Amino acid sequence: MTTGSNGPQDETPEPGTPGGPGPFSEEEIAAVTGPGPADELDELEAASIEEDSDEAPPDLETSFEKLVSKSRKLSTDRIRTVIESVLFVSERPLSVEELYMATGIERELIAEALNQLSGIHRDGISGIVLYEVAGGWQFRTDPHSAEYVRRYLRVKPQRLTRAAVETLAIIAYRQPVTRPEIEDIRGVDCGAVIKALMDRKLVKILGKREEVGRPILYGTAREFLEFFALKDLSALPTLREFHELTQEHREIVEKEEKPAPTASGTVEALSDPAFTKRMEKSAAASEAALEDLEEAMAAADRTHKVSSSVLDTTPPKPETGDDTTGPKPE
Repeated sequence: MTTGSNGPQDETPEPGTPGGPGPFSEEEIAAVTGPGPADELDELEAASIEEDSDEAPPDLETSFEKLVSKSRKLSTDRIRTVIESVLFVSERPLSVEELYMATGIERELIAEALNQLSGIHRDGISGIVLYEVAGGWQFRTDPHSAEYVRRYLRVKPQRLTRAAVETLAIIAYRQPVTRPEIEDIRGVDCGAVIKALMDRKLVKILGKREEVGRPILYGTAREFLEFFALKDLSALPTLREFHELTQEHREIVEKEEKPAPTASGTVEALSDPAFTKRMEKSAAASEAALEDLEEAMAAADRTHKVSSSVLDTTPPKPETGDDTTGPKPE
């Protein structure tokens, strides 16, 4: 219905125009869009996505031989990229033997590739650093970027209590060691600390000692080497290095604890009458020493002039000629 100048009048829009009836009836639309049979898909069997095969699994030995023959054709650069890819996806350090079993590349070529990668991925140069830890090789983030990585991952840095560090150090240097031996060195009960270290997989049970009571022997686990980025236990600092490191740290602490001079202390020192007298006395002594030095230099100069005049004075030479004194002979 529209309103004109002559008053309201009825107008019927044509089919297909905006605001008018559609070209299809409601029965035709319902026949096309209406719900179909409810069990139409339920009656069908789901197709298999994975291919079902009755073939036997491949022979690992034959497959490895093919891999070895294929790896012999790889270039030096390609070998380096293969080793880099395998180390990147590994969640733990891989030894040369494990890399050989995974790639089929000769062990000498793997060692050469690792040396090249360690030169490319090193501290301060690359964001991913190649470390030799726990008897293998592993990619780790650059230590200089640790703060940013922890912030992104929203993880807190792993820390050990003083008791845990002391107990772990005793186990690392004295392993295999029993709990009574650890407690004898520390002087306190270590049961809870040892259990906490075992929960973090830093310490493991190595066995039992063949003696009365068969006490349990404790030692460090592989995760201990990974946690401290150590190649093996021989990489632990010696007792001599430990003492030198301790002395170095002590000197650093002493320097840090020494208070730096402040402006207020300088002003107080200058306003002290005793300090002013010491400064005046020191200035007078300095002036007297300067005068003595000038007199000594003047005396040395006079002595030098006298010596030069003496050395330059030479006796006159006698004159020679035909004329002689005295009467001439007749």
